[in-house]
Amino acid sequence: VRRSFGTDASEIAEWALGFEDPRACYESGPTGFHMARELRALGLDCAVAAVSKMQRPAADARRKNDRRDAEFIARMLATHNIVEVPLPDMAVEAARDLDRALDDATRELHRSRQRLNMFLIRLGHVWDERNADGARKKAWTRAHWRWVSEIRLEGPQRDALEYYVTAARCAESDRRQLERRVVALAGTDRWRATVEALSCIKGVDTLTAFRLAAEAGSFSRFRSAPAFASWCGLTPSEHSSGESERRGGITKAGNALARTALIESAWHYSTCSPRPKAPAPGTDVPPAIRSRADDCTARLHRRREALAAAGKSACKANAAVARELACWVWEIGCRSEGTASSSRRQPTPAGRARASTHRRREFTTFLMGSPGAAPDKRLDSYDSAGRRIEMRWGARTYRADRRKRTRKSPRILACQASVD
Repeated sequence: VRRSFGTDASEIAEWALGFEDPRACYESGPTGFHMARELRALGLDCAVAAVSKMQRPAADARRKNDRRDAEFIARMLATHNIVEVPLPDMAVEAARDLDRALDDATRELHRSRQRLNMFLIRLGHVWDERNADGARKKAWTRAHWRWVSEIRLEGPQRDALEYYVTAARCAESDRRQLERRVVALAGTDRWRATVEALSCIKGVDTLTAFRLAAEAGSFSRFRSAPAFASWCGLTPSEHSSGESERRGGITKAGNALARTALIESAWHYSTCSPRPKAPAPGTDVPPAIRSRADDCTARLHRRREALAAAGKSACKANAAVARELACWVWEIGCRSEGTASSSRRQPTPAGRARASTHRRREFTTFLMGSPGAAPDKRLDSYDSAGRRIEMRWGARTYRADRRKRTRKSPRILACQASVD
């Protein structure tokens, strides 16, 4: 059954509720979450599907239209292959919008300053004043703006200079106002505890802490610290097969704002001391959380020094520190929300050793065959430890050697065997 709709949620719900146990779904993207909220309020269960988690057929890469997209999402929903995006509440979404507006204002400020600076350089006006020590003075200070105001141009160039100066000044004012509003929102009851707890970490100020808290919504929705780091896109990429292991740079597949905030905060540990961060006046952070924040500072400082001593480049070392900082942020965020990671069941050292051994003794391979075929074919393979693994599969099976593979069945089945 096919039918086209506009953006009226009531029309969609009225048509869909005529079916038995209906459920709606649409792709995540610029449409946001308002449609899902409206449909749920009308009694129609609606999910927002994560586009990055959808496994599209390669044959559909060059054939895309609304009808094909709708049919594909319907098939994925029917087979329970949809990864749903958590639906944030209105307070979290409003906080994200304000913080992202601040990020847009910061980018616009940088652009306007760059335009003004390049315009002056083209005309031969270069800021090169120095202090008593001979170091060049910083730009965009009162002295720098005083120097800009003393530049005299004539004709159309004067009009251009006035435009660039006005744009830069307005961008500064807009960003300053948004920054004050973000700080005020961070001090409300909804965000104060988390922001103050995260601010105990060196390199994390109020704006950064609020950004991490708003983008995460709730740190407890992530099952572990590595899951939060993966959501930020800070885990190493990998292209491994068999005994060959190849890892590359970070995936960058996640929340760009949270990742940028963590990367910028991690640069602090290249020059800071391992001493604990002084508490901000007026904050009331529990001693247990402050102690963990102090452990985080000392740990990341040692980590950065060890990476530098190993000869790692500054960018690689900073990315590694940012990934570990994300794990610390998750733990401290969970503690501030009352869902401390220590309250969750953690594996013992013996349990971790058993799990590691179990992973080493597992071998996973993908075979092609008929799902109902009789187990009359025997395949032998080996795990990473060199132990032989016996596997039986259907009569119609692809050979394990990809170079000699011949197609006999369109179904892909996964077979996993382990050694006792």
